[in-house]
Amino acid sequence: MPTLLRFRDDAASDEQAVALDAFLAGRTNAGAVRLEAGDDARALLPHLGRLALVEFGFASFRDGRGYSAARILREGGYAGELRATGDVLVDQLPFMRRCGFDSFAPDAPIDAEVLARSLARYAHPYQAAADDIVPVWKLRHG
Repeated sequence: MPTLLRFRDDAASDEQAVALDAFLAGRTNAGAVRLEAGDDARALLPHLGRLALVEFGFASFRDGRGYSAARILREGGYAGELRATGDVLVDQLPFMRRCGFDSFAPDAPIDAEVLARSLARYAHPYQAAADDIVPVWKLRHG
């Protein structure tokens, strides 16, 4: 079982996430959905109010579609737990957090000290994202 890293104050959802197809077909009343690469996160937009957890499975750290899915959901108003699972690397966590992920279940263990350094590496981001952090150019130029 992967270690769960969370950047939320509420209790972690322990509900088993169902596949997007099963959720959309109405075969379940689940409050947790799992997206895979190739799934369209926009299909969840009408259902965000009933979801406590959306997982995105990263089969490979090279596949960035989960970043887009996270941003779509956050910009669509999703406030629940958004968890990245699978091949999630420590150096990706700061960028995943900026896109909206606030929970992580990586396949490989992540050293706490390395994680802390990774999260503190950049004091100011250069571009806007799904989070509320003001980019450095806007701080400099208003």
